[in-house]
Amino acid sequence: MSTGAMRRAQLVTPFGVGAMSVLVNGTSVITAGLDHWYKPDDIGTLALEEYQEHDWRLEARLQVSEFRLPPDFRPQGQGNDKRNVKLTVPVLRFPRWCFCMFCKRLELSTLTMQQPVICKDKKHADLKYKPRMSQVPFVAVCSAGHLDDFPFEKWVHRSHQPTCTGTLRLKSLGGGGLDGQRVVCDACGKERNLRGITEARHVNGEEHTNLSDQLSSPNDPYLCTGARPWLAKLDGVCDQPIRGALRAAGNVYFPKVESSIYLPRKEGAVSEEMHKLMGHPAVSGTMRTLHSIFGAELGVNMLREQLLKNVPPELFGPISDEELIAGYRDLLGVGEEEPESGEESDAELLTGGDVWRFPEFQHIRETPKDDYLTATNPGLHTDLNRYLERARSVDVLRETRALRGFTRVRDDVLKLSAGKALLRRQPLPPVQDWLPAYVVKGEGIYFELDPGRLAAWEIRAEVQTRAQNITNNYGQVAAQRGLQDRALTPRFVLLHTLGHLLINELIFACGYSSASLRERLYVSTTVGREMAGLLIYTAAGDSEGTMGGLVRMARPDNLRSVFASAISDARWCSTDPVCMDVGEKGQGPDSCNLAACHGCALLPETSCEEFNRFLDRGLVIGTYTDPTLGYFSSFA
Repeated sequence: MSTGAMRRAQLVTPFGVGAMSVLVNGTSVITAGLDHWYKPDDIGTLALEEYQEHDWRLEARLQVSEFRLPPDFRPQGQGNDKRNVKLTVPVLRFPRWCFCMFCKRLELSTLTMQQPVICKDKKHADLKYKPRMSQVPFVAVCSAGHLDDFPFEKWVHRSHQPTCTGTLRLKSLGGGGLDGQRVVCDACGKERNLRGITEARHVNGEEHTNLSDQLSSPNDPYLCTGARPWLAKLDGVCDQPIRGALRAAGNVYFPKVESSIYLPRKEGAVSEEMHKLMGHPAVSGTMRTLHSIFGAELGVNMLREQLLKNVPPELFGPISDEELIAGYRDLLGVGEEEPESGEESDAELLTGGDVWRFPEFQHIRETPKDDYLTATNPGLHTDLNRYLERARSVDVLRETRALRGFTRVRDDVLKLSAGKALLRRQPLPPVQDWLPAYVVKGEGIYFELDPGRLAAWEIRAEVQTRAQNITNNYGQVAAQRGLQDRALTPRFVLLHTLGHLLINELIFACGYSSASLRERLYVSTTVGREMAGLLIYTAAGDSEGTMGGLVRMARPDNLRSVFASAISDARWCSTDPVCMDVGEKGQGPDSCNLAACHGCALLPETSCEEFNRFLDRGLVIGTYTDPTLGYFSSFA
């Protein structure tokens, strides 16, 4: 059986459940559903406590009882300890269609990889070793998240119910496009190139694809089969049109990852040691059982007595009664209002919305002191006082990123239940449900814009007009693709672009790679939840955190130097004046950037919350025609 290695975080994104990847031997595989994760080897035993993680807000938001880190592979145990030995994440071979590099024969294989696919064509009858077949680069997808093998036999016969069952061959006639790929049937002699298989359009709000339209008959439309090969389900029910796609195309998989900064229910009440103890399934399970019986009336003596019956005493260590009862209250929210949970009608209010971000904003902007969230006030340089209201050195933070589903064809809003249904064959009740996640413990810098200066700047007509240009450009794309429209405020574009400029400067000042830093935007104009903050933090730390290089840059002199260099570099891009001039009408992904390109403001997409869209240096430092347009135009 073929195997391959992958970083654990990649099994959340970008190669989570339902995503395709390529093994070292060239086999294209798809990550299987959650039903068969954490299956130990015959000689091993499963100890889930090593993989369980908790974030009380995110658990309530996603309606799960816990999160689990993807398993790490251990070829053997240590001594007599055989726990979690040879845990793997299962994958299946996909696409199933394979073709021979020599005779071009097409063959439909199986999802399993127990045997390689060997060409059985008569042309190789005299060969001692038959050639091994390779997988085709084409698949079929629909906007409901389903994925299927490309229907070569239907396409070449121009019918979704062909009667001919002859051998098919995939021939390349040269050229760089799909016109040069031709399917030929040996039996009936029909042939057809693959031109147009990826094309789609919207007519009166309905999606039409070239593949479905050309294979449909007047009373018998050709629609998606509802296949979910990552769950080993090759048929189902779906009413969406289907389109062809290259298996490595960017629109085949859009993971939906929800991110949360851990906020303590009560600052300093629960130590990191107590958090680790509550990660043990016997501890958390016992606490939940006691809570269902006693609720808030449970005493610490009863709690400790019941825990000692189920948990080895050496696990407790020097944990005091106060820490123990505080951990119980923190885990189960005793005495607290239940956080808002995810609902079908509010998919837009997941962890990217201001409802979710506002509590984080309220905590980080102060000076919290907790083992999982600590921030200090380093002060502000006098040169930055006019532009910033406050800055914080975030010495410790803990972020959880959980996969809750995925979309295909377009990166659209996904309902919580629909996304979770794509991850496993059978749904689990919320008290048993879990999602794959990974945890980053790192550091960061947080700052807010001065509210008075910001208000005076963003009401200027020319500022609003420039931000509206981005909104209009995105609105056209949203209308064409059936996406939800959104209004992009000047403060959002300003903070988003400023975050990119500062990250590009910090990677030189701190020594981090560009993919190791990440932005988190706290932007809202909603009454009662006004925000204008930005957190830049380490996105690639491990369980031990980072070394403090980013924190040191929050000191007044250092932060002033970073701002000065970032603003100075933004005044002239290496592609100017083209970048600034082209930006008047739009450039970059979906033409949703103005003055922003790879020479000045773009980052690795893992570092950006918006896939490198909605950026404009003009709102930061001004333009050639209006140098005073930017919020930081007067900063020197």
